[in-house]
Amino acid sequence: MRFFWTFFWTFLLLQMTAYVVSSMTGGSYDFMAATTLSVIATVVIFIIAEVIPNEPSHDHH
Repeated sequence: MRFFWTFFWTFLLLQMTAYVVSSMTGGSYDFMAATTLSVIATVVIFIIAEVIPNEPSHDHH
């Protein structure tokens, strides 16, 4: 379920961002480019989540 919700929110936020940025720059809105970016961003988010350790660090000297 976490995969679905992560993709869902990434998809919505990147679509909104792509629309606003293209509107502000005078360009055209490209749905497929924003969708591709949302898939890539979702994969990057999951990779970062796997790399970050879950345990707290006890090396406070």
